[in-house]
Order: sequence, then C-alpha cells, then structure tokens
Amino acid sequence: MAIEDITDYASGVTAIDAHFAGRPGQVASHLLVDSGEAALVDVGSNFSVPHLLRGLEAKGVMPEAVRYLFVTHVHLDHAGGAGELMRHLPRATLVVHPRSARHMIDPTALFEGARGVFGDEVMATHYGEPVPVPEDRVHIVDDGDRLPLGRRSLRFLDTPGHANHHYSMVDETNALVFAGDTFGVAYRSLINARGAFTFPSTAPVHFDPDAAHRSLDRLRDLKPDAIYVAHFGEVTEIDRLADDLHRGLDAHVAIAERHADAGDGQVRAIAADLQAWLQEALRAHGVELSDAQFRDTLGLDLEINAQGLAVWLMRRGAGR
Repeated sequence: MAIEDITDYASGVTAIDAHFAGRPGQVASHLLVDSGEAALVDVGSNFSVPHLLRGLEAKGVMPEAVRYLFVTHVHLDHAGGAGELMRHLPRATLVVHPRSARHMIDPTALFEGARGVFGDEVMATHYGEPVPVPEDRVHIVDDGDRLPLGRRSLRFLDTPGHANHHYSMVDETNALVFAGDTFGVAYRSLINARGAFTFPSTAPVHFDPDAAHRSLDRLRDLKPDAIYVAHFGEVTEIDRLADDLHRGLDAHVAIAERHADAGDGQVRAIAADLQAWLQEALRAHGVELSDAQFRDTLGLDLEINAQGLAVWLMRRGAGR
C-alpha cells in the first residue's frame, strides 16, 4: 500500500483511502483504534475492500480486532462494500441507522435503486453488487445511543438532510465528529493556504435542504476539535466551513428552483449552473482549475448533485 493512502492525524484517527471508482482521494474510511479494539467509519464499495484490508495490515490491526463497521448512511460509496468486508472481519458488527438496516440485510432494492440512477456501466465499474450482511451482525443505533470502543464513548446523532437515513458519530472522549456527508465534501486536492474548500452533497433520492441546515448547526454546536468527512478526511475550521455550507445549500436550492419548469433538460440545466457556481466559489477561494481538472476532480459530484436536486424538485412538487 502506498504511503499516501494512509493519513495519520494528531487526534489518533487514521484515514485509509478507499480508492472509490479506482481513484485516490475520493472516499476516506476512518480508522479508530483504542485499547486493542478497532473500528472503521464508512467503507466505500466492494472494490474498496482490498485497499481497506491492506490499510488495516499496514496499521498492524488484525481482522479479529475490528469490533465495528460504522456506516453513516447506505449510499453505496459509503456502505456498498460492507457485506464483502464483513466476510474478512469475523468479529465485526455493522452499526447502522434505523432506516438503513433492511438495506444492509437485503441490499437488492438499494442496488436496483442505484442502478436506476447511475446505469449498468457505472454500477459495474464503480460499485459492484453489495453482499448481504447477516441480520445477527447488524446493530441499529437511534438518536442519542452510545457504544464503547476501548476507552472511547461514541454517541450517535440523527443528522438527515443529505439522506433521511444518515447518522453522525461523536467521539465524546476526544471531541471528534465523524460526519459522513452531513458536513459536505472537502477534497484534499482543493486545500490551499486559505484552508479547506467545501460544498454540499445533494445526492438522490432524499436530499432535504431544511434538514441539512439543521444538521449542520447541530454538528457545529457540538464545538468539536475536528470533523471527519468521507470526502475526504479531517477538517478543523468548523465555523467557517459551516457558514460556507449554509451558503452553498442556499445556492444549490436557488439554482434548482430556477429550473423547476425546465422539462427534459432540467438535470443538464441545473448541472451547468452548478458548475458556474462551483467555479466562481473556487476562484474566490483562490483555486483555479482548468476545464479538464474540473471534470476530473468534480465532474461526478456535479452530476450527482444535479440529479439529486432534480429529484428534490420532483418530490417537493408531489408533496413528499
């Protein structure tokens, strides 16, 4: 495993690059180790499993030491590899949101829903077909529940917005938060002297901007020392980034509403305006990307965000 695939933070948390879609820097699986017990937070897709196993080996963590897999939500870039990974971790329990459990035990509907959004080719190259997790290895956590990991106390918060089945996990012992996609996307390649750059993820199919705003504030109000996001790694400028994300959510909603009546070209129109907004926000942050660099770094996010906003408009129009 390349050294750049593992990032050790001063907090004791390690980010292992899951190489989602065969690319570095897209999805981080965060490793916690305490008193001989280990856990991973978010695990990428089936194709991420060899990278995560090599990461555990590089950190000296035996498969039998992994007590938990925490999946913040069941979008396949976070949870798609859970069933396959559990085959290699004989003592691990999968910890899920109440709305997620059935999709991990029988991922058929989850896979078919994702295939309807992304198509067969992307599913085959990016995700693979999820492996079911035995029901007796799945543990459901409600808002406010706690679990121990070594000497750490881990508390779970219901944080909808990006998805209606999303939790965030608080390491109360060390003032850390593992936020999945609730605290946005913050790729390391976009960090500069001004710090991290972040923007919201508005993926299909249950994006809810009002809930997303509330969840952001809930995490900020914890005043953590650091937040760990799946895309990608540790962020520490909590107040500034929360403000940026609130503004970004408002901008995404305004762009979607501008194209509420666009018909068949709606997703393309939303994506074009999102690209213009993102490019301007990047320039304001001091990041200049060529068109090719933009497509390579942000093209998939742009497409997914546009699709999610179109679904949100449809659901809102239907009163759901």
